[in-house]
Amino acid sequence: MKWEEEAYTRKDEFGNMISVEEYEQSQRPTGAARVMTRGDLKLYAICGVGFFLDSYDLFIINLVTPIWTYEYWGGLAKPPVKTPTYPLLLRGAVNAAANIGNIVGQLSFGFLGDAFGRKFVYGKEMIIMIIGVILVISLPNHMKGPTRNKFWYLFGMRVLMGIGIGGDYPMSASIVAERSSLRNRGRMLGWIFSNQGWGTLAGSIVTLIVLACFSKALKHGEYSQLDAVWRIQIGVALVPAFATLYQRLTMPESKKYLQSGELSMLKSSSLSSSATTMDYTGKGAKAHATDSDSNELSYHDRNASIVEAHVAPPTRNVQLTTFMTYFSEWRHLKQLIGTASCWFFVDVAFYGVNLNQSVLLASIGFSKGKTEYDTLLKNAYGNLIIAAAGYVPGYFLTIYFIEILGRRWIQIQGFLVCALMFGIIAGDYAHLGTAGKFVCFTIAQLFFNFGPNATTFIVPGELFPSRVRGFAHGVSAATGKLGAILSGVLFNYLSSPNKLGIANTLWIFFACNVAGAIITFFMVPETKGVDADALDFKECQEKVAKGQPM
Repeated sequence: MKWEEEAYTRKDEFGNMISVEEYEQSQRPTGAARVMTRGDLKLYAICGVGFFLDSYDLFIINLVTPIWTYEYWGGLAKPPVKTPTYPLLLRGAVNAAANIGNIVGQLSFGFLGDAFGRKFVYGKEMIIMIIGVILVISLPNHMKGPTRNKFWYLFGMRVLMGIGIGGDYPMSASIVAERSSLRNRGRMLGWIFSNQGWGTLAGSIVTLIVLACFSKALKHGEYSQLDAVWRIQIGVALVPAFATLYQRLTMPESKKYLQSGELSMLKSSSLSSSATTMDYTGKGAKAHATDSDSNELSYHDRNASIVEAHVAPPTRNVQLTTFMTYFSEWRHLKQLIGTASCWFFVDVAFYGVNLNQSVLLASIGFSKGKTEYDTLLKNAYGNLIIAAAGYVPGYFLTIYFIEILGRRWIQIQGFLVCALMFGIIAGDYAHLGTAGKFVCFTIAQLFFNFGPNATTFIVPGELFPSRVRGFAHGVSAATGKLGAILSGVLFNYLSSPNKLGIANTLWIFFACNVAGAIITFFMVPETKGVDADALDFKECQEKVAKGQPM
């Protein structure tokens, strides 16, 4: 297939300079900017499927855990064990395993994507994810030793799967940002990330379908069939993974990334007012000395020409050090700290809820059933209702409003509403009924996704120039996953009755959301209508004018 590019680039195919204003004027109005172009649809089909799988693989563990508890940890013992003995810290480790792998994938693929190019790495993350899923569903039941050995195997394979999932975050975000039009970029990133909602919803639907297929056997007490149920639940993700693998592996490099990388070669010693300039008034730029001819250029054009005269494809050594050079300036580092810390705080609460939603549903009395089958069925229905009523609609509210309200407003209000919901549940946990708690959790899911869960992904993809975008997005996402790991490992331990309990644990989520809102206000700029590569080029011009090192 042909990969189309609709993003702003500072040079056209003939080497002529293009301003952002000229680019915007050249974009034909399409009536409603929400309508996808053909290029947008292709991006959505390939990059969006990746996030569908990312979410499906990450959150299916929430629906598989009760089955593992029944099958491996005494839930089906004869006589039955009232409290299955799945160790809390081991369960937390298995739940968090994919997020641990995410950190490795986000940092490594983000760095490699900036250093070696998007084409070099894209698709490899999908291969790793496919291998990880296959190894998870291939868990050998005849493995010798205690049951925990099987779960340390699952832990390791889910880490491997998580590396592939993590690699998709910075790469898909960078590719979409570098190929989407400026007026539709935020909306496209929202569309891509919304597949996380569809992946979660699909996990609940697949679980209901698979349980229905095995209902006859399960209702007659043949619970050994649960072994097939969880393997099918996880293995279904392989179908769309294989369907999009070829397109990812054959993606061409983007012009925006190539042009941005050229700025990394600028040297302060070669940038001066007497340097060679470039004339971009005709097709095919021509170099000439800056004598009387340079007086015909405006001050702005002269600086732009000086910069453009010295750009070149970066060497490997320069590519490897670009990130440190760019973020050695406080103004850039401050923004990275802002995006990373906001992602950390939202993931503490977001993954604390979503990786343990089955636990929360059981604790509020929603998923109680007469038999094991009834319990699993009600748990799947509860997850489905929350996903359909809160999770998925939140993404579409973000898509609709992101180019109207901007990113900062959506992120701040999302943090504050989620904080309010957790505060209500935690503050009146003993008296608030099952329905009230369920509604508050659903509203929190709505504003996670019409809020910071979506925008913390979108903003790093827009805020940083292409030459450092992959690694900057990877660092932000990896910092977020540290929060997810803390929740995955510690939630079950802290929320147990002899520790903090669920109510006090939810106060931690409340505090994280308030902190995220404050940091967004002070450290995260608005990226609506802003092209980071154009700003990067402008900064280079300003340094030329002031004689500062690059």
